[in-house]
Amino acid sequence: MFYQKLKKNYVKCDLCSHRCKIADSKRGICWVRENNGGVLYSLVYDKVVSRNVDPIEKKPLFHFQPSSSSYSISTVGCNFRCLNCQNYDISQMPRDTKGKVVGEKVTSEEIVREAKRCDCASIAYTYTEPTIFYELAYDTAKIASKEDIKNVFVTNGYITEEALREISPYLDAANIDLKSFSDDFYRKVCGARLQPVLDSIQLHKELGIWIEVTTLIIPNLNDSERNLRKIAEFLVDVDPGIPWHVSRFYPTYRLLDYLPTPINILRRAKDIGKEAGLKYVYQGNVREGEDTYCPSCGGLLIKRYGYQVLENAIKESKCPVCGTMIKGEWS
Repeated sequence: MFYQKLKKNYVKCDLCSHRCKIADSKRGICWVRENNGGVLYSLVYDKVVSRNVDPIEKKPLFHFQPSSSSYSISTVGCNFRCLNCQNYDISQMPRDTKGKVVGEKVTSEEIVREAKRCDCASIAYTYTEPTIFYELAYDTAKIASKEDIKNVFVTNGYITEEALREISPYLDAANIDLKSFSDDFYRKVCGARLQPVLDSIQLHKELGIWIEVTTLIIPNLNDSERNLRKIAEFLVDVDPGIPWHVSRFYPTYRLLDYLPTPINILRRAKDIGKEAGLKYVYQGNVREGEDTYCPSCGGLLIKRYGYQVLENAIKESKCPVCGTMIKGEWS
């Protein structure tokens, strides 16, 4: 889906914002879409490399069906090359192994059946970038929607407008990484650009897809107060009710010489989000700053520990004390 035929057997892929021009017998930046004789093929349509039942809080989605389970799937490949990727063994496999693509042959129908069997309220397309296995996600999401199973993307937000609009009737929620407010960071650390991600966040919101945003804070790369404040102010302009997850970095992949994020920086990031006007800011990858409070009266609404909900006081999407509407899907 989403490509144009060009001269001399070239194709242009319009699935993600790289919009790769691909020569015959070559692949795009994601390494899993290949031009074969002027026809663009997905190499991962039926090659699922990971399947797990996860709490929805792990995505992380804190305002979408709390305490429910999400059937989580992925294939190999990614359209980013993040130096800090925690799932690099599968996301970067094709790039790091000269094109190797592995996975278990699984159909969309089987994925939905397994989600139902495991009593999952949603299917999450996650671990790697779901855009690069779009056709599998699209076909699965259409079937899942008919079975009253929600569909969730955990994404870098680099999907094109046309691809997002096509899947939007079946896409219920997304956690989008906003890795920095610096285009230089995106180019050097991720191999991408900032603006398409900002445009994508706004479009998700316009299309009525529930969104939460995650920023992994890496010391000395994207942890400046100026950067964090710009992210928070951008989100406030889109919708101050968007939950923002500021998460702790741990050394991995090609950033092994960086230290874990100090807790005080996460706490400061949370304060910055609140000062900017965001109603819900959460700390991630630490055992604090995970609870949901009413933005009006300050009352505790949801108490969490890790990915587990210990208490949930929200009734009919409202604070039980002052009646303020709490944005999200709480059923």
